[in-house]
Amino acid sequence: MSEVHKDKKKICCRVNIKGIVQGVGFRPFVYNLARKYGLKGWVLNSSRGVTLEIEGTPRSIEDCLRELSSRPPRLAKINEIVKKEYPAKGYTDFKIRKSICEGQKDTLISPDMAVCRDCLDEIFNPSDRHFHYPFTNCTNCGPRFTIIRDVPYDRKQTSMDKFFMCAECRREYNDPGNRRFHAQPNACPACGPRVSLVDREGKEISRQWASSYRRLILEDKIIAVKGLGGFHLTCDAGSIKAVEKLRRKKNRPYKPLAVMCRDIEVVKKHCRISPQEEIWLSSPQAPILILEKRGDSCLPALLAPNISTLGVMLPYTPLHMLLFGDKLETLVMTSGNISDLPLVIDNYLALEYLGDIADCFLLHDREIINRCDDSLGRVVDNNFHVYRRSRGFTPSPINVPLGSVETLGAGGEMKNTFCLLKNNRAFLSQHLGEMSVQEGLDNFCETLANFQRLTGIQPRVIAYDLHPEYRISFLARELPAEIHVPVQHHHAHMAACMAENKLDGEVIGVVCDGTGYGKDGCIWGFEILKGNYCNFERKFHLAYLPIPGGESSIRRPWRMGISYLNQYLGKEGVEMAFDLFPRMEQEILLTVKMQEKEFNSPFTSSCGRLFDAVSSLLGICQESTYEGQAAAELNSVIEPSVDGRYPFLIKNDEIDPGPMIVEIVKDIRNHKDVKETATKFHNSVVSMIVNAVSLAGEQENLHRVVLSGGVFQNNYLLCRTLKGLREKGFQVFYHREVPTGDGGLSLGQAVIGANLYRKKKKCLN
Repeated sequence: MSEVHKDKKKICCRVNIKGIVQGVGFRPFVYNLARKYGLKGWVLNSSRGVTLEIEGTPRSIEDCLRELSSRPPRLAKINEIVKKEYPAKGYTDFKIRKSICEGQKDTLISPDMAVCRDCLDEIFNPSDRHFHYPFTNCTNCGPRFTIIRDVPYDRKQTSMDKFFMCAECRREYNDPGNRRFHAQPNACPACGPRVSLVDREGKEISRQWASSYRRLILEDKIIAVKGLGGFHLTCDAGSIKAVEKLRRKKNRPYKPLAVMCRDIEVVKKHCRISPQEEIWLSSPQAPILILEKRGDSCLPALLAPNISTLGVMLPYTPLHMLLFGDKLETLVMTSGNISDLPLVIDNYLALEYLGDIADCFLLHDREIINRCDDSLGRVVDNNFHVYRRSRGFTPSPINVPLGSVETLGAGGEMKNTFCLLKNNRAFLSQHLGEMSVQEGLDNFCETLANFQRLTGIQPRVIAYDLHPEYRISFLARELPAEIHVPVQHHHAHMAACMAENKLDGEVIGVVCDGTGYGKDGCIWGFEILKGNYCNFERKFHLAYLPIPGGESSIRRPWRMGISYLNQYLGKEGVEMAFDLFPRMEQEILLTVKMQEKEFNSPFTSSCGRLFDAVSSLLGICQESTYEGQAAAELNSVIEPSVDGRYPFLIKNDEIDPGPMIVEIVKDIRNHKDVKETATKFHNSVVSMIVNAVSLAGEQENLHRVVLSGGVFQNNYLLCRTLKGLREKGFQVFYHREVPTGDGGLSLGQAVIGANLYRKKKKCLN
């Protein structure tokens, strides 16, 4: 038979596509491709992804599938295409069929995405029926994860199910040539969700909500705004009075506040911004981006006290776009919650919980199914590093090696996320926050149930932090599974970085953070490890010293300053403490006594506590009101042109900072410039890491190094460490997709748990 004759013969292909292929305009895309290539058949959503049958000539089918895989819709991500060939069935047209639910769930849900350019044009076009409509969306943008209850992704499975589309919206929804074809959240002013501006009692203030909002904001009011994944507390970012009022009412005296700027030109007025940073700010993920503040910015320093950076984002929904006007360029957008409690998502709870903070409320009647805070990150060396992974990223999975066993990593006590592992895909939850309160644990359980419903994962293994007092670990041990695996905190950090970078075998792990329970019962935090996914060995660590008062001293850096002075300078150090901390004689004497008697003074090797001590000794930060404040303020005074460093010792398995503390004290007494001292301290920490890794590399003949832990959110420290290790010939890996802090712990726990389970099963067989 000739090739020409072969090509004219029709066949039928059943194609199953897995990945992020629902809620992203995939079925309309397939429909139009089928028409383009003259194919007949059907396409539908199922709990396993997107399935289609296409009938036509082999060449037309091949061309269609090639274009489908090479040019998918903007928000789609194809992981796998499986094709089976059958004899032609005689289809006469191509249809989008009703979704079906199958047993196994392989569908990936798209994250919520920022409003697209086409929708924006309609919102600000007075002749368009979407003019000033705050819930305008299409298949290329808008809510996905925050409104979905279950898969397959259809309107009836979302919180849009109670809104019945008007005739015009229905026409768009059913038109294959329209970009709203099968856009599940499709709505307009005639049939969709509505906004109301109300007072603390829930009584409507004005029907002209947008103009009234701007007027009240310019009067220094605080307004709670219900957004995409929860509430924000908002005020005029340019008003010192408004910012002071918000800080006072929320009891947040120093922690930096995120700022939403009207557009990119406003961002450039207040921050230095690179082309890569501009790309990420304007991306569909639309994260809060940490940027360097301009010296000539007119925004109040109170937005980020004693910090040289500012967390900035652009409006990412039509509602946020409509909050701004000619006179209003910047808004504070901070999470709408009470300290340590989950983000508020319900209207009635907002009135109850936020009523003492907000003067009024901007509400809407679309239910938020999955609360989801804003994502946070920074561009380092032209790469985006996520520090808080939530809106715009969750629930997209991360591909990891050796993750076939269904496993749950429960995460840590602070900055919690959990991780569900299946088929080499790691599903990290959105940022959940603190687990030290019951509301946090309730949020964990609710979110876990939602994720399990969406992914179909039932864990056979549950891994959790080794810390004996973590409430999240108590909870994890009560959840049903075949085995429960305790995982050491820093081993989890190391494994998370390995998994993200798809490494196997042994590596050197550098883990620097504030607190992690060690195998010896001490508090670890400056660790040079050797290990893999199943076990680890501690090669070097910062020398132990007591934390007088235990973990309560994290809020009092001056206690760590006194502890270091007493440890390395004895009586001379105590005398120095009297000079550095005047009017605190009794506190100093009590701290020294606790240290020497080892009363309520656990030993630590924490890098975070070392930063606290130096920040305190330099007079930069004596009281920490948020995690990492002392270190962040110390980092903000460094002078990159300074090359000096202080001496230290590495003996046996300890990194001894004693010589460094002695020299820092000398510089303080000689009134050396604080910027120079702070920079030399940072350089010294880099040298400690590089020297210790070099020794470990020689001892173990290892050349791959992974960096993890919250300390590596310090941009200066990360870049200098990378440079130093690479100059020594090491291959260095670090976090980008997964938080380097405790938000990435759950991934490490999950891959460790899965690999230990696999190893155990192999031994039994």
